[in-house]
Amino acid sequence: MNKLTTYEQQLLQGWEEIYKRGQLTLWIFLALQDGPKHMAAIKEHIKIQTNGTVGADDQSMYRALRRYYETELVTYSKSATLNGPDRKVYELTSTGQNVLKSFIERNVKALLNQDFIKGESHE
Repeated sequence: MNKLTTYEQQLLQGWEEIYKRGQLTLWIFLALQDGPKHMAAIKEHIKIQTNGTVGADDQSMYRALRRYYETELVTYSKSATLNGPDRKVYELTSTGQNVLKSFIERNVKALLNQDFIKGESHE
């Protein structure tokens, strides 16, 4: 990896923050493709799979999950807890699964198959 100047590190960190916020939907859907999860389990899955580089506060997660529910990408059921209110367990709907699969085919796999991403020269 290249040695970055302090200024370059600041630019990279700013870019990564914007990039990570844009990736939250993908990571939430990837967490749910394995099966239903409550919000804390979704956050933990994302943390593990991204080595702690992608995450969101609870309010952002709830806003996102509510938006996906309203657009019929996810659904939820309520699960009783021992102490406290029921918690919502989210899962992808068939529409959510189809959208995720298509997104991965059109964007993720297409990007990973590019020679320039693999560091190969076209000169």
